[in-house]
Amino acid sequence: MPTRWFLYHTAEDPFAFPVGPGALKLRLFVQNGRQLTCTVIHSDRYDSPGCEIPLLMERVGSAGAYEIYEAILYTETGKCRYMFHVQNSAGEYLWYGERGTAESRERAGSFQYAYLHRPEALKLPSWTSDAVVYQIYPSSYNGGTLKGICDKIPYLEQLGVTVMYMTPIFESPSEHKYNTSDYYRVDPAFGDTEGLKALVDQAHRHGIRVLLDAVFNHAGDTFFAFKDVLEKGEASKYKDWFFIRSFPVTQSPSPNYETFAKAEAHMPKLNMEHPEVADYMMGVAKHWVREAGIDGWRLDVANEVSPIFWTRFRRELKAEFPELLLIGEVMHDSGPWLRGDQFDGGMNYILRDAVLEFFAEQSIGPVRFSEQLLHLEALCNDQANTAMFQLLGSHDTLRFLTACKLGGRGWDRENTALPRMRLAVFFQMTYIGMPMIYYGDEVGMEGATDPHCRKPMLWQEEQQNTALHGWYTKLIALRKEHEVLRQGSFRPWFTDEARNVLGYVRSSGQNKIGLIINNSPNSYQLELSPFRPDADKLTDLLTGETLRSGNRVLVEVAPFGCLMLQ
Repeated sequence: MPTRWFLYHTAEDPFAFPVGPGALKLRLFVQNGRQLTCTVIHSDRYDSPGCEIPLLMERVGSAGAYEIYEAILYTETGKCRYMFHVQNSAGEYLWYGERGTAESRERAGSFQYAYLHRPEALKLPSWTSDAVVYQIYPSSYNGGTLKGICDKIPYLEQLGVTVMYMTPIFESPSEHKYNTSDYYRVDPAFGDTEGLKALVDQAHRHGIRVLLDAVFNHAGDTFFAFKDVLEKGEASKYKDWFFIRSFPVTQSPSPNYETFAKAEAHMPKLNMEHPEVADYMMGVAKHWVREAGIDGWRLDVANEVSPIFWTRFRRELKAEFPELLLIGEVMHDSGPWLRGDQFDGGMNYILRDAVLEFFAEQSIGPVRFSEQLLHLEALCNDQANTAMFQLLGSHDTLRFLTACKLGGRGWDRENTALPRMRLAVFFQMTYIGMPMIYYGDEVGMEGATDPHCRKPMLWQEEQQNTALHGWYTKLIALRKEHEVLRQGSFRPWFTDEARNVLGYVRSSGQNKIGLIINNSPNSYQLELSPFRPDADKLTDLLTGETLRSGNRVLVEVAPFGCLMLQ
């Protein structure tokens, strides 16, 4: 019986994608537990067979049922042909190419990466990898005005924030402003255009970028075009701007037109494939960059808008504003929107789910958590992972501290809630991508889902958790101080399922930092193999304590404690 192992690869993103000029990164999924050695052999597509160069692939780690192997190929011509050779310790092997697995390379065939173009996916804003994002719900932040937000910019700078993202600020009859009346007017409750320009200017002077929320999936029923449809019915020249099922238009008891979510009559869905609608919203997007100097857009319900529009949106905006950041709101796997032709990154809600399970609910252990991290990372190319908003919560979720108090193991969940949140923040600030803080989390605000997660910001110091605020400030400062925490790769180090301990390493060349998280109420010692064999000592960057190194390192981790070792 011939050898049979599960292998998976396809010659397209996120299994094959450029990571620099002449550099092609490959990912291979391999059946878990087989202890296989994977080699990729590659050459120019037009070279004769037998000229291929072998390259040993790196085992990144386990993602559950499969393991991930990676390699970076370098090509001068940009025309790549490759196949995989997979072997176990007993000498059994398979070849794997675009025709599948086979005992001979000829029958396996070769994968073809026809030409290594310089893709849009590589063209991230230069400031992305260093970003720390802070989300503001305007009506709940310092008086609910742009002037009030502007007054708190020094507070954000002191915290270490470099990017401010505000939910919608344009005219709307609602408090949340997601049913827009006028895309060209700041809601009077918040201020006016001059107030927005002043806020952006003040933010820029303090080194903070500003992102606004674009709601292009739907408008409000007070939007001029929909009002015209309500008034004139089928005679309205705007009737095809929306998805009207029949005339006359009715809003109750159930709308006879498509809406956001499920029958939200005050939010009619826009037909973004209609040329006039697309032109109108392109004008909106460009106007606020030109007029107010904003640094990017967060795009609401991005997964339900025509990708034809998003492709145009990216092409035209990036041509005029190459440093503009585009973040899509996709509350599931956003990989298909992050291939370089639509968004730079997304709001990483599926990472939040894993963080919630491990830290807040404690419903999974470190093995499952580590597997989830690798699985989610493998869904996107490296550039997209760099540009993800890594959030613990938002205006659409319950507060993370509240989740910690509702979840956890045993009777002491209330007393361990804050330490578990501190660990989640430690992970967030030492992981890849852009950490995103939801306003008030840094001072211990609590609340269930909307509207309780949107309460006014706590500004009175006696109501704030100042120790938690200090923790955020310290971790952000360490992230800024150590480039490897912002731009290095992520690799699992070890897991201890019985003791609920996780270790991982951030690496950039010879620069490495080891992170250890003890997600349990027990204090204990760990004897670790050094992750930097060349180091004669290790220092915990959180405390400044030096740990002697040798062949083994003995460390003690406090209950719900963590270490940052360099």
